[in-house]
Amino acid sequence: MGELLYYIKKNRLAYLSLYILGILYFLAIFADFIAPYPYDIQHRDTPYHPPTQIHFFDKEGNFHLRPFVYGYDLVDPVFKKYRINYEKKYHIRFFVDGEKHYLLGFIPTKKHLFGVEEGGKIFLLGADHLGRDIFSRLLYGGRVSLSIGLVGVLLSFTIGAVVGGISGYFGGRIDNILMRISEIVMSFPGFYLMLALRAVFPITLSSVQVYFLIVVILSFIGWAGLARVIRGMVLSIREQEFVLAAKSYGASSLRIILRHIIPNTFSYLLIAATLSIPGYILGESALSLLGLGIQEPYASWGNMLSSARSISAISSYPWILAPGIAIFITILAFNLLGDALRDALDPKLRKNL
Repeated sequence: MGELLYYIKKNRLAYLSLYILGILYFLAIFADFIAPYPYDIQHRDTPYHPPTQIHFFDKEGNFHLRPFVYGYDLVDPVFKKYRINYEKKYHIRFFVDGEKHYLLGFIPTKKHLFGVEEGGKIFLLGADHLGRDIFSRLLYGGRVSLSIGLVGVLLSFTIGAVVGGISGYFGGRIDNILMRISEIVMSFPGFYLMLALRAVFPITLSSVQVYFLIVVILSFIGWAGLARVIRGMVLSIREQEFVLAAKSYGASSLRIILRHIIPNTFSYLLIAATLSIPGYILGESALSLLGLGIQEPYASWGNMLSSARSISAISSYPWILAPGIAIFITILAFNLLGDALRDALDPKLRKNL
């Protein structure tokens, strides 16, 4: 692990990607504490509020040690036009009391990282059509969009590795049956199969149920291709001396597959998993964008983008594209990290690092 981290450090883009992903997951885990507002709090008097500007200098040019924001007045309710009110000034406070939440899911507290004085509002990334803080919803949505990739990859890669290991190790009729099943799954267009599977289930499911349903659907689609690759690797690994030695002292076939063969595919699994996570994030985002995934008022990056399907809305309120930017950064970071892992774990490519 130390050697792997050393090679990643030598790749600056990959190392930067690792930091970015660490920050994104940290923000998602502590979203309750960092976000100034809950994901479902609506400020109906401030729809499409523009991003709040943080100031250290007032309009007279005087420096203030404590940062502050000005109030905004809605001057055009039809086109959602706002004007800064320089007569209303609200200081930003840290570790303030707000809505009750559970830190890490089990520690009850009312403390939030930051907020503004009573009467003021702070929207770091603006607000949506219902006046909900996009920054807060982005953090909460990251919990869904970021975790669904990890959980989905863990489930699908476990299935794919076991099926591929069994198929390659036993061969014969078992190999034929398992590979034909894999080919049938792979023959369906992934996105349309995902839509069809989701349409089978009722739309009245809760968001928690939908979350696990999406994980199962994406895992069902993703395991087949991996199983074929692992099967090809196992065909050569099963002839190695350590496998023959395990057979000689009476180890069971299942033990040999799980303890000796599959661990020798971990290098490939690690690279493939890192490069596959973006596909799961995009899959969840696509379902939620189409209204088949996480439902309002719960937040995910996909359903937050549903308000950005109108060109007129994007041109008038460009801050609603923030979830799309978050998806782009996350996918780019995972791809850069996956490429670096591939180079670091491949002896032929490692010589050039």
